Amino acid sequence: MDFQDWVGRTETREERIAPFPANALAATLDRDDPDYGDGSILPPLWHWLHFLPIFKLSDTNYDGHAALGGFLPPVPLPRRMWAGSNLTFHAPIAIGQTLRKVSTVKSVTTKTGRSGPLVFVKVGHQVFDDQTLCIDEDHDIVYRAKPAPDAPAPHPQPAPDTSAFSRAINPDPVLLYRYSALTFNGHRIHYDQPFCTTTEGYSGLVVHGPLLATLLLDLLRREHPEATLQSFAFLALAPVFDNETFSVHGSPGADGKTFDLWVRRQDGALAMRATATIA
Repeated sequence: MDFQDWVGRTETREERIAPFPANALAATLDRDDPDYGDGSILPPLWHWLHFLPIFKLSDTNYDGHAALGGFLPPVPLPRRMWAGSNLTFHAPIAIGQTLRKVSTVKSVTTKTGRSGPLVFVKVGHQVFDDQTLCIDEDHDIVYRAKPAPDAPAPHPQPAPDTSAFSRAINPDPVLLYRYSALTFNGHRIHYDQPFCTTTEGYSGLVVHGPLLATLLLDLLRREHPEATLQSFAFLALAPVFDNETFSVHGSPGADGKTFDLWVRRQDGALAMRATATIA
C-alpha cells in the first residue's frame, strides 16, 4: 500500500466558535462551570468540538465513518484509531471569534505488526485567530486489520498503582452518545452495541480516545483550575469499554509544572498515558 501522493495534502476550515458545544460538553463532563458565551475562553482540547468534517449520510461507510478517500488516504484496513496527539497551546481561543483551521497530511507509513499490516497517518492541524497561531497539533491515526478470531488477547502493561490525584469514571452509553453527537462522530463502535460485539468482536462499546484525553485534562483542571496549559501529549495503549468503570490519574513532576497523567482500566491495565505542562 503506497499513499505517498496524499502527503502534503491540505484542507482549510473556518468557523465561528459558538458557545453551545462548550456548554454541552461542560454538562456532559458534570462540570459546574459558569455559562460559556462570547468572550469566554475555550478550555484545552475543546476545540475538537469545532471544525468538524461534515459528510452526507449517503457517503457513510459501513462502520459510520466517511467513505474512503478525500482528504485522508483510502487505507483499505477496517479498524481506524486515534492513536495519539501532541499539542502546543500558543494563544487562547475565545468563543465568538471566527477561527481558521489548516490541516496537512504530514506522513503515511506502512508497517507490519503482530496483527498484520498497519498504516500510520500523521496529520498536522494548526488553528489560527486571524494571523495568530493558537494551537499546533500533530494527530496520529493508525489503521489495522481485524484480528483473527483465534488470535490471543493482548496483554496491556499495568498502570501505576498510586497517584497524587484521581477520579473514577462510569462510562455509561449516554456519556459516549453525547460525545459522539458533540463531535459529529458516526463511528458505530461508540454507540451501536450489536455492531461492537458481533461485527467488531469487542466486549462492549468503545470509549473514544479523544474523550479519554479530554477527561485527563479535565482532571488536571479540577486540580489546578487557574493553570494555563502550554503543551499536552497523549498515547492510546489499550481500549476502554463501557461495561467497566475506569479511572483517570495524575501526579506532578519535580518541577511542579509537568504532570504525568494516565487512564487505568478496571483490570489495572494502562489504557492511555499523557504528559501535560502548565505555565
